[in-house]
Amino acid sequence: MTALAEAVVDLDAVAGNVRTIAAVAGTELMAVVKADGFGHGAPMVARAALGAGAGWLGVTSAAEALSLRAAGIAAPTLSWLHHPDEDFRALVDADVDVGVSTTTHLHAVADAAHRLGVPATVQLKVDTGLSRNGAGEHDWPELVGWARKYERDGGVRVRGVWSHLVDADVPGSPALSRQVVAFEDALRLARRAGLDPDLVHLANSAAALRAPAARFDLCRIGVALYGVDPFGATGPGNFGLRGAMTLRSSVVNVKRVPAGTGVSYGPEYVTGSPTTLALLPLGFADGLPRPAQGRAEVWLAGRRCPIVGRIAMDQCVVDVGDLPVSVGDPVVVFAPDQEGHAAPTVAEWARWAGTNPHEILTGIGARVARVHLHEKAEI
Repeated sequence: MTALAEAVVDLDAVAGNVRTIAAVAGTELMAVVKADGFGHGAPMVARAALGAGAGWLGVTSAAEALSLRAAGIAAPTLSWLHHPDEDFRALVDADVDVGVSTTTHLHAVADAAHRLGVPATVQLKVDTGLSRNGAGEHDWPELVGWARKYERDGGVRVRGVWSHLVDADVPGSPALSRQVVAFEDALRLARRAGLDPDLVHLANSAAALRAPAARFDLCRIGVALYGVDPFGATGPGNFGLRGAMTLRSSVVNVKRVPAGTGVSYGPEYVTGSPTTLALLPLGFADGLPRPAQGRAEVWLAGRRCPIVGRIAMDQCVVDVGDLPVSVGDPVVVFAPDQEGHAAPTVAEWARWAGTNPHEILTGIGARVARVHLHEKAEI
């Protein structure tokens, strides 16, 4: 059965990005493969990243961590977002590091370790300004105190202390230096409590590339792993990163229409002159964001052509003017800007939709087939 659209993932690009970032950061790297590897396929991306030198994998949930283990990937892995009443035995048994931000979570992890009869490995997260997960300033002393108690009792090993940056992708932001100071203060408090973490990390993709003070022992690379410049169009360059995904499809219908023809629901678009409309079998269920309509373009017949009218759930319409387009002609929705043509990039789609590339990549739906180039069978 032929898929209506496919996302082609170049795993050599992923591996190249790991090597590029490692050369700049000079630290251990954690490849963040949450959300199915930002929509690229977590096991495949994980193997490519590990093969290129990444030492760690990062995921959000227990399910994501355990799916990596089920795929035969035994590399060090951190999972960091969990319900407080979750049964942590599966993570402990699978030798997954558990990110812990509250004493409630720590007690649950320690209980799971006690029931299994083996110590759990945790990484304590402190909130240094993002105001999301992580122990706040007033809760941090209690968390490290309990962690030290469990460590003395042999039920828990505190491997790491970490936090998350607010806006490292904004060059010159004063928030970054404030967070570094807050993080160092929290780290000193943890050490005064008797903890001796051997993995300290704060930097994300942007900090890995541009903020030496935030790098510490390890950098967590997310969007840069997939070849997206974390600074966007206004930042200091793409650092030689290579985009890893190309989203492509083909024309499934073509019709010549007169001036005054309404296109799609509403209609919100009416043709101003005779033109040719090409139908693509991709819609918002497949990851084309509706807010991009009226601005978005695709690469078809050797040029950029606009998507017109509302993007529907399963399809969208492209105005190709007088171009000679036929059913079955290939269409590139977005591609890396190194592909040798002027197809839109994922960063442009993000700008058209008023969002970030992360949302575009992770929004590519399950109906879009994934095709992996240069896949490694194992690592």
